Amino acid sequence: MDIATILGLTVGLILVGTAVLLGGDALPFMHLPSLLIIFGGTLSAVLIHFPVRRVLTSFAVARNCFVTTLPEPADVLGWFRGYAVTVRRSGVLGLEAAATPETDSFLKLGLELTASGCNAETLRSALQRELHTIKQRHQSGQRLFEVMAAAAPAWGVVGSLIGLVRMLSHLDDPRQIGTGLAVALLTTLYGALFANLFCIPLAGKLESRHAEELVVRELMMEGLVALLNEPSPGVIDDLMKTWLPPKERGTVARAA
Repeated sequence: MDIATILGLTVGLILVGTAVLLGGDALPFMHLPSLLIIFGGTLSAVLIHFPVRRVLTSFAVARNCFVTTLPEPADVLGWFRGYAVTVRRSGVLGLEAAATPETDSFLKLGLELTASGCNAETLRSALQRELHTIKQRHQSGQRLFEVMAAAAPAWGVVGSLIGLVRMLSHLDDPRQIGTGLAVALLTTLYGALFANLFCIPLAGKLESRHAEELVVRELMMEGLVALLNEPSPGVIDDLMKTWLPPKERGTVARAA
């Protein structure tokens, strides 16, 4: 589970909520019509921009920001040390046993292709296509949240105009003026809050997660190509350590 994403959202909500409560009664900040304008309008904009299947896929990708963490490059290096020992003892066919329980689809595909004895060019080509698919999926999710970030404040302005029209059309009734002002101000507040606390950070998170995952996947790909050439575990160490930050290379002992 990605603690940073959950912690950031939680801290933001707590601080905003605390600021509201410190100012007095929080009830005036609860307004259902304003919420309907923001979330209904944002959802309609998303559905107009994207097919339903792409929307569902993008939300599934965003969910990974909360529930999954990427392996560290040093951990991947440790895995491939074990794979190299297996290849040295049993040949590439020995990787079939390692591929069977693997839950990571990219690594599982790579291990299966390597165990099948395909050449390095075929292996690299297949994994590059898989990387391209991952990139498209991440960019799709990022684009969806960018659209939501743009739509939410815009619908806040729409809600403000609705509130102002209602207020101006009932200037002779003070009770209607308060309702109109609530819609005018709270929709703007909700739109800005939703965009800046949720949509924009998640779009940025998907971008940074893609960059991190790209490094891990390319590290796996280079390790799999090296396994296909059947070098010693020590050679794999030397090849894969170049993907680690320089300050971390000295802390990883070289394989025998």
